[in-house]
Amino acid sequence: MIDNLSLAISHGLMLLAAFLLLKRPDLDVEDDGKDGVKIAAEKRRKLLRKGRERA
Repeated sequence: MIDNLSLAISHGLMLLAAFLLLKRPDLDVEDDGKDGVKIAAEKRRKLLRKGRERA
């Protein structure tokens, strides 16, 4: 009984995650990736600054 319940819960959560990921509006947007690199670099710098401020 517990095995079936755990399988049902885990598979249900995976289905929910897949549904939510497929429903995202930015999933259908294609760009060249250059802006993504800039944004990632900015986020990385912000995280490094926060880490230095805490230390």
